[in-house]
Order: sequence, then structure tokens, then C-alpha cells
Amino acid sequence: MVELDQYKSILAEKQAPLKEVIESLDLEAKQNRIAELEKTMEEPTFWDDAERSGKAMQELKNLKATVDTCNSLSQKYEDIETLIEMAYEEEDQALADEIGQELSEFNDELENIRISTLLSGEYDKDNAILSLHAGAGGTEACDWAGMLYRMFTRWAEKKGFSVEVLDYLDGDEAGIKSVTVQINGMNAYGLLKSEKGVHRLVRISPFNAAGKRQTSFVSCDVMPDIEEDIDIEIKDEDIRIDTYRSSGAGGQHINKTSSAIRITHFPTGIVVQCQNERSQFQNKDKAMQMLKAKLYLLKQQEQMEKASGIRGEVTDIAWGNQIRSYVLQPYTMVKDTRTDVETANVDAVLDGDIDRFINGYLKWISLKK
Repeated sequence: MVELDQYKSILAEKQAPLKEVIESLDLEAKQNRIAELEKTMEEPTFWDDAERSGKAMQELKNLKATVDTCNSLSQKYEDIETLIEMAYEEEDQALADEIGQELSEFNDELENIRISTLLSGEYDKDNAILSLHAGAGGTEACDWAGMLYRMFTRWAEKKGFSVEVLDYLDGDEAGIKSVTVQINGMNAYGLLKSEKGVHRLVRISPFNAAGKRQTSFVSCDVMPDIEEDIDIEIKDEDIRIDTYRSSGAGGQHINKTSSAIRITHFPTGIVVQCQNERSQFQNKDKAMQMLKAKLYLLKQQEQMEKASGIRGEVTDIAWGNQIRSYVLQPYTMVKDTRTDVETANVDAVLDGDIDRFINGYLKWISLKK
């Protein structure tokens, strides 16, 4: 059967990439670390420190997931080999159809884990802090920011990540002027760093009575949530700290007190905001942590002499600077201007299906190194 010959050839081509991925993940070291963590968890005092035990449990979960995935892929490769041999012997079309399905699933799983090996940056494994700011387009841009906020939160939910709103400012008529969220999950920053830049929307505006097409822009900034204390000196005279009344969700307390914090760093123009904590002191600590992280990464960027750097391609939030275009009229298309990855299924993308763009970016970056 010609079909089986094709499947056999495709499977043979996957043998080298599978071996390469498994070797790059160093499963033996991961299994040794699993044994070490499990031994630590048997200590009587292990659960006394909730933060320490929580991090250890998360690390153990991630390590086991990686090892299990690799073992499962190796087993699936052998199973497909066996199925192909059986199909040759029995000349069974139904079995050939099953092989096609199994091979497709195997390829998707192999590609996903191969992409994960590209996340080798210093902070790729960390949680991500993502900010959206409406740009040119007025109410339409604010609505677009709201749509992107939903897209990213839906993506996070599908990944099993949690989302914590740090700052939120409603649009005057609709949508969101700006929002900052922390997305918690393994490799959240490594995956979402691809989203830094300006996102452009083209559609017939629901806010335009004439029914004309309108273009709107929203900037997205992504930074890692660096937990350790960063050795960055911030002089008192270089910053201004403002307090204001929180505007987002959070109940009566958050809306009645001026507990929200905004810190402006004069030398760089960086502005960070936090309003989700219950006290002004907690919000100040979180905002200072965010500012230190941005300054540290900006310093790294300058040292590497990369114009785009860690903050991404965020310049003017307007025409000509977009990293991705989302077109709803007169046709449907989402296209990344850096990688040329595109799809006509705009609804799926806006519902959180952005992995194809993330994976495309990671491959693109790896080829440029």
C-alpha cells in the first residue's frame, strides 16, 4: 500500500529529531533531581515553609511531566512502527487510517516538546508580567485592548496557568485603556516574550455609525517576574511615587482607598503600576520589584547592544510598528510580520489559539542566533 510506504518514510524521518530532543533534555539528570526532591519531601520539617514546599512541588510536577512526555513519545514511536508492520501483513485500510491519526498526534507532541527545548533563556521559566496599552484609535483601540486581554487570559487558562490582575484602567466608553496582569506558570515568560510589540486590528468599527473600516493599535509589553532580589540601585531623586484610587475589580476595599501605586523612573521614562494588593505597602513593594526587573533587563539589553532587547519592539503605538496584524474585514487573516506565520481562523486566535505564533517566533529566534 502506497499510503503505508509514506507513513513508514515519515516515521523514519522523525527518529533523529526524537533522539535529539531526548538527549537535549538530559532525562537522567531530571530523574536524579526527582529522586532528590522526593527525598527532601520526606523530611519532617519540609511542609513548615509553605513557599519553599510549594516551589518544590511545582518543580517536581514539571520534571515528572517532561520525563513522562519523553517516555510516552518513545513508546508511541515504537507502537506506530508495530502498527505499520501489522498493516503490511493484513493489508487493513482501517489500520492504515489509525496509523495516520497516531502519526499526526505523535508529530504534534514531538513539535511541542521540541519547542520547549528552545526555552533556555535565563528567565524563560519564570512567570510573566504582561501589560497592554491602547494606542491610536480612541474607543476602538480600547475595545481592541479588551479583546487582546481576553485572548491572553483564554490562552493562559488553556495552558493551566493562573492570571492575576496587577493594574486595570477602563476605557472611557468601552474596553480597556491599560491593564497589567501576572501570568503564573512554568515557562510563561519564555512563551509570552514573543508577544512584545504592537498588535494591529483592521475591522469595520462597531463604534462608527458610517460602518467604515478602522485600524487600531495596542502595545504589549512582557517581562519576567523575577523573584530574587535584584542588585539595582534606584536613587530617591530618580523616581516619583504616586498613590491613587484603584479602578479595577477587587471589592469594596480596593475601590475606596488610595492604595494603588504608580512609580515613574525619570532617567528611563519607565512607569510601573500596581493596585491588586490590599495595602499601599504591598503595592509599593510589588511595583518596586517590577521596576527593578525592568531596569535590570534594560541594562542587559544595553550590554548585548540589541536595539530591540528584552522590552521588545515597543515603539510608537501606531502604523508601521506592528509585530502582528489581525484583519477581520474585508477578509480574515492574522499574520505575524516577523515570522510570516499566518492563519485565516481569526476567531480561534482571538479565543486564545496563539501557540502557532509563539512556536513560530521561538523557531525564528533560534535561527537568528
